[in-house]
Amino acid sequence: MTRQPVLRFTDALVRLAHLVQQVFAEVSKEHDLTPQQAQLLCLLVDGPVGMTDLTRSLHLEKSSLTGLVDRAARRGLVARTRDARDRRACRIELSGDGRRVAVLAHEEVARRLEALAAELPEEHKELLVSAVGGMVSARGPQGGGSGT
Repeated sequence: MTRQPVLRFTDALVRLAHLVQQVFAEVSKEHDLTPQQAQLLCLLVDGPVGMTDLTRSLHLEKSSLTGLVDRAARRGLVARTRDARDRRACRIELSGDGRRVAVLAHEEVARRLEALAAELPEEHKELLVSAVGGMVSARGPQGGGSGT
């Protein structure tokens, strides 16, 4: 029997982050998206989001986010709309085709992540949700949105 090495807390988190990134990479490839486009679309599934919130959630500089949104807009996946509360700002929303792709990608990412944890006892899943939720909340607004 081969024993798995005991992971330290930070090692486990890094491996988990890489695993989640791998899932986004696989799903994005299947939908002819980049992983960043898939993450953007998943963040927009629940409705339009402002550019400032997207920069925080995706951890991108404003110019990088602008390029990402421009490329997604050229593909007809998203559109910019004026923010009703602040005419200087804009919000990013899914187009009809973007919504279709976003929902498919979001559901597939969620399905694969659930499958990764399928063998875990329910109390371990609840503990993980609580721990991650606490870490994200402690990070504040820049902790990001749902992402999936």
